Amino acid sequence: MKKINIRLLIPVALIATALSGCVVAPVGVRPVYVAPAGVVYVAPTYAIPGPGYGWAYHRDYGWGWHHPNYGWHRGWR
Repeated sequence: MKKINIRLLIPVALIATALSGCVVAPVGVRPVYVAPAGVVYVAPTYAIPGPGYGWAYHRDYGWGWHHPNYGWHRGWR
C-alpha cells in the first residue's frame, strides 16, 4: 500500500483551490432604508432584480427597487 506524502498534497490542494473558478463577490454594505415620517413600510413582493438594487421609497409612486445608476426597476407602469 502506498502512502501519500502530505508535503505534496498541500501544494496540490492550494493550486486546485486557486484555480477552481469560484468567485465570491463581496456584499456591498448599504444602510437600512428608513421610511419618511408618516409613510408605512411595504415589504417587497418579489426578489431583488440584481446586484446594486435597494428597496426605497419614491414620494409620488411608493415603494420599489432602485438602482443608483439605472434608476427604478420596471419603471412606473
